[in-house]
Formats: sequence, C-alpha cells, structure tokens
Amino acid sequence: MAPPWLEVLDDTVRACATHRRPDLAERLRERRNRLLDPKLRVVVIGESGQGKSQLINALLNAPVCAVGDDGTTAVPAVIEHSEAPRAAMITRGPAAIEGPASEPPAVESVTADANREARSGAAIVRTEIGLPRTLLADGLAFVDTPAPAAVDVVQSMSADVVMLASDATSELSPTELRLLEKVARLCPTIILALTKIDIAPRWRTVAERNRARLHECGFLATVIPVSATLRLAAARTGDKVLNAESGFGDLIRFLHHDLLGQAELLAKRTVSATSSHAVDELLGPLQEEFASTQQPGNDEVVTRWHAQGARMERLQRDSARWQTLLSDEVSDLLSDIEFDLRDRTRRVLVEADDYFDSADPQRHWEEFAEWLRANLAAVAETNSEWLLDRFEWTARKVGRQVAPHRPGALPDTLPREVPTDAVGEMRMPRVDRFGVGQKLFVGLRGSYSGVLMFGLATTVAGLNLINPISLSAGVAFGAKSVFEERGNRLKRRQASAKTAAHRYVDDFFLTYGKHSKDTARQIHRTLRDRLTAVADELRAEITESAKSIKKVIDEETAGRTARANQIRRDVEELSLLRRRAQALAATRPQPTLRGLPA
Repeated sequence: MAPPWLEVLDDTVRACATHRRPDLAERLRERRNRLLDPKLRVVVIGESGQGKSQLINALLNAPVCAVGDDGTTAVPAVIEHSEAPRAAMITRGPAAIEGPASEPPAVESVTADANREARSGAAIVRTEIGLPRTLLADGLAFVDTPAPAAVDVVQSMSADVVMLASDATSELSPTELRLLEKVARLCPTIILALTKIDIAPRWRTVAERNRARLHECGFLATVIPVSATLRLAAARTGDKVLNAESGFGDLIRFLHHDLLGQAELLAKRTVSATSSHAVDELLGPLQEEFASTQQPGNDEVVTRWHAQGARMERLQRDSARWQTLLSDEVSDLLSDIEFDLRDRTRRVLVEADDYFDSADPQRHWEEFAEWLRANLAAVAETNSEWLLDRFEWTARKVGRQVAPHRPGALPDTLPREVPTDAVGEMRMPRVDRFGVGQKLFVGLRGSYSGVLMFGLATTVAGLNLINPISLSAGVAFGAKSVFEERGNRLKRRQASAKTAAHRYVDDFFLTYGKHSKDTARQIHRTLRDRLTAVADELRAEITESAKSIKKVIDEETAGRTARANQIRRDVEELSLLRRRAQALAATRPQPTLRGLPA
C-alpha cells in the first residue's frame, strides 16, 4: 500500500495543477520522485568560514571538499557511495544529480578544480564524488553547497536533511536564522552542527543558547557540537578518546541510526513542510481574490447607474416645467401677436381716414384700394414673420430645457406661408352720380327760393315779382345749391369709402387673425409633440442605459458572488489539505549522547 504521505503529496500536486501553478506541481513531482528514492540526501549549508566543507571531510575521513581561503565552495559537490573512488565535473544540464559529465578528474582535486573554473567563468553545474565509505553505503549522500545558493540547492536537490554549519565562537547570527527560516519551508529536518568547539571554550553556553533560540523560532532542529580538527587528528592517530571528544560519533550515530532508521518519518515531515508551503502559496492569491470579491463593485459603473437615475428624476421634474413654460410662452405670444396685428391695422385705418378727408373716392378709389391691399399684405407678412421668429425663439428656449445636447430635438423649419385669402378684393362703395339733370333740378330748387324772396322784396319798390334782380338772385341761389349739394355728395362718398375701408380691414383682421391663431396653435402642437417625443426618447435611452448598467452590476455581483463561493470552497479544500499535511509531522528524532535537541 502507498504510504499516507504519498497520497497527501499527490493531492497537493493535483491542487497545484487545478489552480494553474504548473511550477509548483513540477517541483512537487520532482520531490515525490526523490522521496521514493531510498537514498537520504543531507545538504550541508552555512556561511563562508564556518567549517562547512571541513565538516564533510571529517565525516567521511577524506579530503573530498576543498577548504581554506582559496577553497571557498563555488559549485555544489555531491558525495555518494561507490565501490571505488570516482569523481565527475558536470558542465551541462540542469542543477540536478542527473546530467552528462566530462572526463573524470581526481577525487582529491575535483572540487578545487571545479571551484577555480567556476570562478573563471566556466559553466560548471556541480561535482559528483563517489567514495567506498560505510557511512554512505546505507544510503546517505552529502551535498556541499555554495553559501549564496544554499536555498536553491536545498530545493533542487530535494534535501531530506539540512545541516547548518555554524562555529561555536558565537551564537547564530540573524543572517543564519533567516537562512534557516527559508530552508525550513523546503526541508523541516535540520541539524545545527556547532563546529570548531576545540577553539571555543564556552561552546556549551553557545550551544544551549542556540538551542533555545531555535526552539523559540519553532525550528525542528537538533544541535550537535563537533570539531573537525579533533576528528581528523583522531583519524590519523586512531585515538578513540579524541574521536569521542570531537563529537562526530554523536553526529554519525544520529545520521546513521536516528535518521536512516526513520526514513518514513522524515518523508512525512518533508511532505508536511513542502505540501504546507505549496498550499500556502496557493491560498495567498485566493485569499486576496476573495477579499477583492467582498469589496463593493465597480465604483465607476455604480456612479454611472446613480447618475442615470438622477437624470431620470430630473427629466420627470422638467417634463411638467417645460410644458407649462411652452403654454405660457404661446399664450403670451398670441396676446402679443393679436396686439401687434391690431396696432398695425389701426395705423393703416388712420392713414386711410386721413387720405379720404381730402381725396374723392370716385376718382382715386383704384389707387387707394391698391395701396390698402399692399399695406395689409405687408402687415400680414410682418406679423407672420414675427410670429414664426418668436416661435423659433420659444422653441430654442424650451428645447434647451428638454434636450440641451441634442441638435435635432427641434423641427428644421416652421410653416411661413401667408394665406392668400387674408387680403381679398376690395369693392368700391356705391356712389350716386351727380348728373346734369340732377344739377338742373337742384339749381332750380335753390333758384326758386331766391327769385321768390328777392321778387317779393322788390315789389315794395314797385317792381314786378319777376325782375332782373330776382332772376339774378335766383341764379346765385341755384348755383350755391348746386355747389353745396356737390360738397355734401363728396362727404357722403368719403364717409362711405371710410366705412368700406374699415369693413375691409375688419374682415382682414378676422380672417388673418383666425389664420394666425390657427398657425400658432398648430406650431404649438407640433413643438409640444416633437418635444414630448424627444423627452420620451431621452427617457427610453436613460431607462435602457440604466438597465444595461444595472445588468452589468448584477452580472458583476453575481460573478463576484459565484467566484467568492468557489474561492470559499477552494480555500476549505486547501485548508483541509494543509491540515492533512500538517498532521503528517511527528516528533523529531532525538540524538543520543551529547546531542542537544532544540
């Protein structure tokens, strides 16, 4: 049956693929392949000068890692078991154990040569060394790392155990603690190899303080003080007491018995750390996205939706206002137009009366009729132009309230024709002719009274009734009667002409006034209907725009809600996966003898 940690790791790989993190999924697959390999990889890290390379040499009792000022590690060195000593310098391929190698160099010099060539710019990936050592035969493999690339090597090599080399002359530095914090996410099983205890009289105090510091930071680390110098000296002389004093016996027993014997526990702990770290990387973006879904929607869209609602309210309020304004303007216009028409026709009648105070209609009627028709036609045209100009001004005034930004809201043109029947034909009033017979009759009637009056007066003087004086008086009286009758007849003709002109102007006023009012009402209705249609169009546009914006808001809200629910489910699944991964972690292995567990 597959171990429990393998199921958790596979579920984590699937979760990474589901959440579109192929980089994490690939890293976990590589980790899975390494965990299935029975070999236990111990990656040794540390800052320069902490005795990291010498620690590996002392463990293996072989000078496989270059030491000294000129031997600072520049490329990783992988030391594994082999039946006979061998060495290889990997110059191509990824930073992994697999890859083609160049011609094998000497075991004692391969790391020094690789470091020197890497510093000169050569593309050296790593060195691989095989040694026939009992410590390595059971599956241990050591990796010496360059200080700047320690975290990358821990990840690429899929370390099962991380060993930090730190000298006992001082406590762990902040840089070392930060390094441990990074590598603990990739490999939780950590050994603090406290080196150089041979030159640090207070190494026990430093070890205890480091143990407390590691415990305080929550690291699964074990502190083991060692001295590579004592270990190498004991190896040369075969001094077992000196070898025990070096501390390497405790370290070897811890590696060989406590770690190799608990491979399943280490795998669980490694899977717990790597899976939890991967889940945390998946949870971070999801939680950020979930927080964004809980924020209000697009402020710009919501603002536009509220603006459309405010526009609709203003349109409803303005609708009654502009209709009242249009009615008031039309009422004022009709009153002004009627007054203007009355005033202009009155001035025409005043001129007509003045004209017929002296003119004889019998002789000047045609001329007068032509003048009157022309003046009334001018009055009609002027009044009509003023009517239409006022309507255009009123339409623009009201249109600015209804649709200020819509040029086509108003009709292009208004009717400007003047009715042809407004100025009709003018008939001359009937005038009696003052002919010769009438003149003789009037003259005889007037001369009779003159002859009789002066004839009677002259009879006192003894003259006859008919005498030259009475005849002369009769002639004078007859002529006077004829002249008086002619003047009276002229005045009657003038009065008849004035009456006819007044009647004609009144007919014009009624006819054109009716046409003017009808035109005003027609234009009023046209403008009202047109502006109402524009208002309806605006209302429909605002309603449609508000609906579309509301639809977008609803869709975004629904999408955010659906996405939030999906994220909540994903977070719950990932949280459950993280709890499963954390449940794999167990009590760390304890060293025997002088090891100080953190």
